[in-house]
Amino acid sequence: MELGKGPELGGLLDRAKAIILQPSETWPTLAAEQTTPGDIVTRYALPLAAIGPIASFIGGQVFGISLFLVTFKPGLMTGLTMALTSFVMSLISLVIVALVADFLAPNFGGQANRTQAFKLVAASMTPGWIAGILGIIPALAALGIIASIYGIYLFYKGSTPLMKVPEDKSIVYTLVTVVAAIVLGFVAATITSTVTGALGVGAAGLAANSGDSAEVNIPGVGKFDTANLEQAGKQMEAAANGQVPPVDTAKLQALLPASLGAYTRTALDTGAMGAMGKGVSATYTSGDKSIKLSVIDSAGLGALAGLAGAMGAEQSHEDADGYDRTSTVGGQIVVEKWSKGSSSGEFSQQVASRFFISAEGEAGSIDELKSAVASIDQGALAGLAK
Repeated sequence: MELGKGPELGGLLDRAKAIILQPSETWPTLAAEQTTPGDIVTRYALPLAAIGPIASFIGGQVFGISLFLVTFKPGLMTGLTMALTSFVMSLISLVIVALVADFLAPNFGGQANRTQAFKLVAASMTPGWIAGILGIIPALAALGIIASIYGIYLFYKGSTPLMKVPEDKSIVYTLVTVVAAIVLGFVAATITSTVTGALGVGAAGLAANSGDSAEVNIPGVGKFDTANLEQAGKQMEAAANGQVPPVDTAKLQALLPASLGAYTRTALDTGAMGAMGKGVSATYTSGDKSIKLSVIDSAGLGALAGLAGAMGAEQSHEDADGYDRTSTVGGQIVVEKWSKGSSSGEFSQQVASRFFISAEGEAGSIDELKSAVASIDQGALAGLAK
């Protein structure tokens, strides 16, 4: 898809693939293209930004939407309203963040250039837009957050070739611009929840220090150490052109135990999204207690899955009813949630920077959920990627 005069980057998907997998080679081509902000929005951003809302709408209607430990299926009109609002706010986010990036560039030794700013922001949003397709499978939708983190790396790497920001100031420029993106995300989520009547999100903030590294703190999402940003990004670039075949569903199912102590397996489910990934799950019951144990292969998005662990994500919240923690152990993400009032929770663990094992539901204690996750042979699971 030709956006304007200049070097050709091919069709829409070829362009997106080049931005994600070969950013260093793609920046000079993008910088030389003669186009307009309007063309960038309508001919590139618009179709990609629609992927997530459409996928989430379909996934919500088929599988339902999970909010912590509650899953519900929105009505048709509610689902359509949520999708439309999310789509519109995604485009508004692009416009506002691009304007902020354009305004800030001279303050960090760069050049104000609105068209280049739109190119940079659209490129950095590309991984999140593409990963939006995972919304059709609720168990994989969270990887969209990881894709957005990779987008920060793309912005950082593109700020010098597109906005002429000196390399020694590009990290700070990136982080200051991310402030606007996070605040905008809060506003967009608030508007979406107001329009649809869904739950809102907590305020997001960012603390950054100048120099070669800084910490980005996003309450409700996590803390990321940007000292690992470039290394993590290179892992994504080094992925084998996204051609990592997902593990056969039968092999994943074979890892699910027939029972979990007193819990008897009562159901098996599978889900797949082509090369994007696959997931299997089993439901185990014991009296009025129920645990859902899932094994997810992020396949071609493995480098994105590993990015969060490489950046050292951390988040913690605790109150009288329970707690919610995200941590990084040995470079792998661990999520732990527990509610005393409902005697329910979730324990999830990343394996080999590609797989996720998750146990959630009503149980006697969080230890039962941890035991369920431990029932999966992590060595055997990691070996499936070879």
